[in-house]
Amino acid sequence: MTTVALASYVAVASTRFRTLLQYRVAALAGIATQIFWGLLKLMVLGAFYEVATTPPPMSFEAIVVYVWLGQCLFVLLPYNIDPDLREMFRSGSVAYEMLRPLSLYWHWFSRTLAFRTAPALLRLIPGLAFALIILRLIGLDQWVMPLPASGIHALAFAVSIGFMVVFSVAFQMLVNASMFWLMDSRGMVNLSAGFVMVLCGMIIPLPLFPDWLQPFLYWQPFRALCDIPFRIYSGDIPVDALISHLALQCGWSLAFIGIGITLLNRAQRQLVVQGG
Repeated sequence: MTTVALASYVAVASTRFRTLLQYRVAALAGIATQIFWGLLKLMVLGAFYEVATTPPPMSFEAIVVYVWLGQCLFVLLPYNIDPDLREMFRSGSVAYEMLRPLSLYWHWFSRTLAFRTAPALLRLIPGLAFALIILRLIGLDQWVMPLPASGIHALAFAVSIGFMVVFSVAFQMLVNASMFWLMDSRGMVNLSAGFVMVLCGMIIPLPLFPDWLQPFLYWQPFRALCDIPFRIYSGDIPVDALISHLALQCGWSLAFIGIGITLLNRAQRQLVVQGG
């Protein structure tokens, strides 16, 4: 990748990012919804913890971290698709995208990166303020999100969030590429969002699944989205295991990028735009 091309991708991401930062009211409405669901999940999980007859695989403090980080960072997950890209396929203007003197994959990767991160940034600050401060002020100390388990865990969490974003965008690119073969992307988007939410741990933290599922859950790629970064933050993943978990995130991110580049290159050779 040349310096000029890299500067172009940075410009694409920056422009799209600034555009999406304008939707502040939508972000506030979104974080209000996520706070509601966070409180509801903590009520349900707290009730299960109170009647548990055996020691749970995660402490309730780790569950609190898992829930609040999941709600604050929800929009980083690949649960929807950029409506502008969908419109390009509907109208046929996607053909113009292929005329740019840039890699189509990295051009769309830059757009999608901004599409995922800008709304997350707008929701993150009010969400963390509620989870860290407001809950304590209103007397719900048991639901207050603690700080990172240690300085090493905080540093590893920052790295892990970077891998989480890269993996999310890389997976989203596979969904984007599927639109080359589909008349309507909604089915693929809804199908992929369903199993991603379950396998990443957003619905139920993965350690709470049955023991016989744990080997599969450990190695499947979608741990990179929630399970690994959130458990690093809480200290549920010990220091001596941090490198292996970060390597797992990195490996799956690179693998999905490679698959996406291959798939998109193949799709471009077979594209047919109908109209007239």
